[in-house]
Amino acid sequence: MQGLKNIRLKEYDYRSNGYYFVTLVTRFRQSKLEGRKDLLERELDSLIRQVSGLDVDYWNPMDNHVHLIFILKECKLGLGEIVRRFKAKMSQAFHERLWQPNYYEHVIRNEKALNRIREYIVNNPQAEILKFEEFYK
Repeated sequence: MQGLKNIRLKEYDYRSNGYYFVTLVTRFRQSKLEGRKDLLERELDSLIRQVSGLDVDYWNPMDNHVHLIFILKECKLGLGEIVRRFKAKMSQAFHERLWQPNYYEHVIRNEKALNRIREYIVNNPQAEILKFEEFYK
């Protein structure tokens, strides 16, 4: 059996202070999140209260995926563990395996990229195609 491909940056410490753009996709891209923003918000707030040094800058759920910008500042947990905990909390709340394995992440390296990603998150419900490569410019 083949394992998941590791798509993380080699030699990068995902506990480093900074902003991280994360996209989580529902299992089989099923429309499970529509009308559930309150539940997502409650679980995000709970996670932020439990994890010292974690905050969320922007986030926006669509029907089958959610975009978030996590902020880590002197956080004891790495990004992978934070995402794992959030996905587990949401799966428990939905009483089913909710997410696809893995997640997309992008380390935000400057203010220009941060602002472009914020704009993307706000405008994403109108977008038909994800164009992540735009954020690397």
